[in-house]
Amino acid sequence: MTETTELASPPEDRFPALFAPQRWEWGGIDAQFATELPPDELITNIHLIGFTPDQRVVLCRDARNHWFLPGGTREPAESVLDCLARELREEAGARLLGEPVWVGAHRAVTDRPTPYRPWQPHPVKAWLWGWAEVTVDSAPTNPEDGEEVVEVRAMTVAEACKLLVNGREAWWGELVRLAAEQRGAR
Repeated sequence: MTETTELASPPEDRFPALFAPQRWEWGGIDAQFATELPPDELITNIHLIGFTPDQRVVLCRDARNHWFLPGGTREPAESVLDCLARELREEAGARLLGEPVWVGAHRAVTDRPTPYRPWQPHPVKAWLWGWAEVTVDSAPTNPEDGEEVVEVRAMTVAEACKLLVNGREAWWGELVRLAAEQRGAR
């Protein structure tokens, strides 16, 4: 199959693990990814594939040796962009260099009796995923109520995919590849 043919196929065909139904046991959540964006009032979490000017992906490593994409939970009345800017600073010591491009979202339904945070919608919510150009220009602020980030590293797309998938589902790598594909098409 040629590269042109691959890009012409729907993302669901190229990234089957990302678009497959998922069960996130840690939150009692059934999730399904789609490129259709959810209404703002359902978005509880925002995460970013941050690309540096030299085309590397920014990942964070926490004290448990867990690599992750920067992002997190919205605070009450916080806009999506304000949450993204705050989480980038807290976890990666990074800031946006341009507007984010939203890749899609996981629509999530929890079987837990109460919301994770009292102000969040329940039982349906959404995790928004995007990409943007970023710069890492300080240390993570590591607030007391967040992950303890011990390392921030910019790496190739292939290395980021490998670290994100290590011990987890393949959809993490597919998400990064989808963002890289979209970025390359611009």
